[in-house]
Amino acid sequence: HLVESGGGLAQPGGSLRLSCAVSGIIFRINIMGWYRQAPGKERELVALITKIGSTKYADSVKGRFTIARDNANNMVYLQMNSLKPEDTAVYYCNPDVNWAGTPFGSWGQGTQVTVSS
Repeated sequence: HLVESGGGLAQPGGSLRLSCAVSGIIFRINIMGWYRQAPGKERELVALITKIGSTKYADSVKGRFTIARDNANNMVYLQMNSLKPEDTAVYYCNPDVNWAGTPFGSWGQGTQVTVSS
């Protein structure tokens, strides 16, 4: 079970922090990922993080977004800085991802991020 939160409206250049609460799986052994889907586009990988904290980012968000996880509390976060209008999308986390970014786990309801002035 996944619950994403933290989305909303932000101005260009602003920041948001997304959270994903995970339950019902063995969180600590999995690679976790954040994905996003903009209107009319396919869902794409934004970032992923291993159980020991190794990370990978899409080129479009490198240097602006940071993924983090709290294994003790089964949480994964996405800190988004220097937001751009093209970051507007529904953001999803996935609890079971491989290093290539292929998702295997279930999806939550997502959280809407809108970047607009």
